[in-house]
Amino acid sequence: MKYVVITGGVVSGLGKGVTASSIGVVLKACGLRVTSIKIDPYLNIDAGTMSPFEHGEVFVLDDGGEVDLDLGNYERFLDVTLTKDNNITTGKIYQSVLEKERKGDYLGKTVQVVPHITDAIRNWIESVAVIPVDGNEGPADVCVIELGGTVGDIESMPFIEALRQLSFQVGPDNFCLIHVSLIPVLGVVGEQKTKPTQHSVRELRALGLTPHLLASRSAEPLLESTKEKLSQFCHVPVNNILNIHDVPNIWHIPLLLRNQNAHDSILQQLNLVSRATSPDLQQWTEMAESYDNLTECVRIAMVGKYVGLTDSYLSVVKALLHACVARSLRPSIDWIAASDLEDDSAQSTPEAHAAAWKTLKSAACVLVPGGFGDRGVKGMMLAAKYARENNVPYLGICLGMQISVIEFARSVLGWERANSIEFDAQTPNPVVIFMPEGSRTHMGSTMRLGSRRTLLLTRDSITSKLYGSSEYVDERHRHRYEVNPDVIETLEEAGLKFVGKDESGKRMEILEHPSHPYYVGVQFHPEFKSRPGRPSALFLGLILAATGKLEAHISSIHENGS
Repeated sequence: MKYVVITGGVVSGLGKGVTASSIGVVLKACGLRVTSIKIDPYLNIDAGTMSPFEHGEVFVLDDGGEVDLDLGNYERFLDVTLTKDNNITTGKIYQSVLEKERKGDYLGKTVQVVPHITDAIRNWIESVAVIPVDGNEGPADVCVIELGGTVGDIESMPFIEALRQLSFQVGPDNFCLIHVSLIPVLGVVGEQKTKPTQHSVRELRALGLTPHLLASRSAEPLLESTKEKLSQFCHVPVNNILNIHDVPNIWHIPLLLRNQNAHDSILQQLNLVSRATSPDLQQWTEMAESYDNLTECVRIAMVGKYVGLTDSYLSVVKALLHACVARSLRPSIDWIAASDLEDDSAQSTPEAHAAAWKTLKSAACVLVPGGFGDRGVKGMMLAAKYARENNVPYLGICLGMQISVIEFARSVLGWERANSIEFDAQTPNPVVIFMPEGSRTHMGSTMRLGSRRTLLLTRDSITSKLYGSSEYVDERHRHRYEVNPDVIETLEEAGLKFVGKDESGKRMEILEHPSHPYYVGVQFHPEFKSRPGRPSALFLGLILAATGKLEAHISSIHENGS
């Protein structure tokens, strides 16, 4: 196994995840099979219990793993299906070591960070690296490992030491270290400063790791003099100093790396030159350039709870991007804090209230994504009601589906106190209930998680037509509550239709409003499986409906199918 390790210096948030994904894309374009591992040095077992404001979106894998959003980047860029073990955290490592200690596996030894924790990290990396993730048998050729955080962080020290041991164990021909660092420009002087990177590399070398390549992040392309200075002080050849400057969209990053011959430097370091081909990035080039040339846009109202941090909905944003690009459109997302739509905000923050409603009414479609807790729920219901009553295309995901059911029960059935028991345990009309698969006392990994099958009940539904000829779909879930099976008949008699259910027939997965152009709610998260060039069917349906082209698209599918 060949390892490419990505570390970061100076500051966090430099884009190590996109860099790691892009390096994987370039190596894959050279004909190599690639897998990925993300190391998160925090003590949490996984990302499942972390606030989106704290750490961005929680990405869900097929096997139910709740992981860092960078694994979403890996899956989208490399078109692979990762496992929860591809995300290593300090919590997982310490848990595994302490479980062994309790069993007596260390035979009375004093359990220490070195060697026991570092051995556990190395063993984890080596065992996960050989798991095939691309649908083919046998291990990949290269494993790209991203170490989260910044070199020098206390919590990442055991991982740095484990990676140092790994590099010594596998030998120089099987280990390539790429250090991502910042080259700032001071406004007064206007000079590209290399000193922060020098210090970062010095610290890394003091810990026993020497970078083979530097990936320098900057706003503008690096000057040759800056590269030479970096080479001189960081002990890295000039040809191995890559510049990842700001680009119009992240699909340009693999092309940027290819144009700087990053693959040649990596392949030489890993002794893979004879096995690799010249990188074929024709599809990526077309994708990146076509997006740059798009002029028409579609306005999408995103009504959510965590709109202050767009990374909270990263996969939703990417799924909208994939769907829009497939229709030669540029997405224009209008972020609306759900609480700003509520009646209370008309009194407390009238300007924000008026702006939110103006934005909602000027959008071509409405999307209500997932979330937890009761903050902003009334605002989401108002958005769902507006979309339903005004024939505006609507897509509700997870909580967004539950919101549409609660709103329908209140507005159409007249159940004024209809609610989810998540928000009101004493509601006389519980239209959304706690599901038996979860736990009431523990929060981590206790929801209905991962890929589950949804049976499409009728070929006449919009959802079924968008998904194509299949009688079922496998999509990823992450929820504790679901629509109450006892109220389905009443809801359907009033006009709402549940066109997708799980294999037991008791869990409602997809709802539609037949008299509406596009009013769809899904309990699952279709955004997690959207890919560039292969958009999610439901996001594509939303964009088609917003541009008045849904019927024509469905007709073309029907004609091609017949």
